[in-house]
Amino acid sequence: MDIKKTSMREALGRSLVRLGETDEKVVVVGADTTDSIKLMEFGRRFPSRFFNVGIAEQNMIGISAGLALSGKKVFCGTYVVFLERAIDQIRNTIAYCSLDVKIIGSHGGISVGPDGGSHQAIEDFAIMRTIPNMKVIAPSDSESADMLIEKAGREKGPFYIRILRPNLPQFYDSGSRVEIGKANLLREGSDVTIIANGVMLGEAMDAAGLLEKEGIFAEVIDCHTIKPLDLALIEKSARKTGAVVTAEDHNIIGGLGSAVAEALSEAYPVKMRKVGVRDVFGQSGDGRELMSAYGLDSANIIRNVREIVNK
Repeated sequence: MDIKKTSMREALGRSLVRLGETDEKVVVVGADTTDSIKLMEFGRRFPSRFFNVGIAEQNMIGISAGLALSGKKVFCGTYVVFLERAIDQIRNTIAYCSLDVKIIGSHGGISVGPDGGSHQAIEDFAIMRTIPNMKVIAPSDSESADMLIEKAGREKGPFYIRILRPNLPQFYDSGSRVEIGKANLLREGSDVTIIANGVMLGEAMDAAGLLEKEGIFAEVIDCHTIKPLDLALIEKSARKTGAVVTAEDHNIIGGLGSAVAEALSEAYPVKMRKVGVRDVFGQSGDGRELMSAYGLDSANIIRNVREIVNK
């Protein structure tokens, strides 16, 4: 049976329009990529509350800060690699002052594919989660992206939200419970815990299904919020299974795997493996083929689970 795949970018456009309909203080700022990442959906509906500043990411952050200081609820965004040009402004203007600005980063990770290593941001989680006051969200499908973006819009303070280019399998529906700071247990198991987010959640679920045929029962957690991390659920699962494998479309240094390892090292140390980009830059190619080449697939998750369970 074919699994339904949907677009996070379209979910972003829908959620912003919905927020704009219920709150006149919501404004959106973009930096030239507004059509690509669907910010323009808001612009067409509310042109007087939409600002495209062009290829000027630092300026986008500065304008967003000014709008927030004037009482607006601001969403701004562009491709992740372009946002990284504005880390100084994000740190010292948005986060330092704890302004009500939600920063959307699209096209993150190796899964971007043909855009190549210069556009495949694999360090954004590491950067953003170390900035005080910044919450970091990485949805795993369009429905959870829709819910998390809307919930972020109703919370005060700075957020970084990474959305993805490829269409992804849908794991949630409109009746699902998805909360900021609360990971979701999607599959129960007893032998190993697989913690994933973004494009890697589908790979984790595929891996769990295949592992069950070998007699290895994997618990799968969607850790869509990297900061604040849901240590309660992660620790509970680690105590249950005694082994953890993390999976992310990000450098293994500083991202989801590091956050989980840091937390469990203090709360409940267990055997652990990290599946992700092995501290190298990407290259241009088909997204699916690149993910396999860099070990971002169910096969590599299975290899790591076998190693850790049999050790």
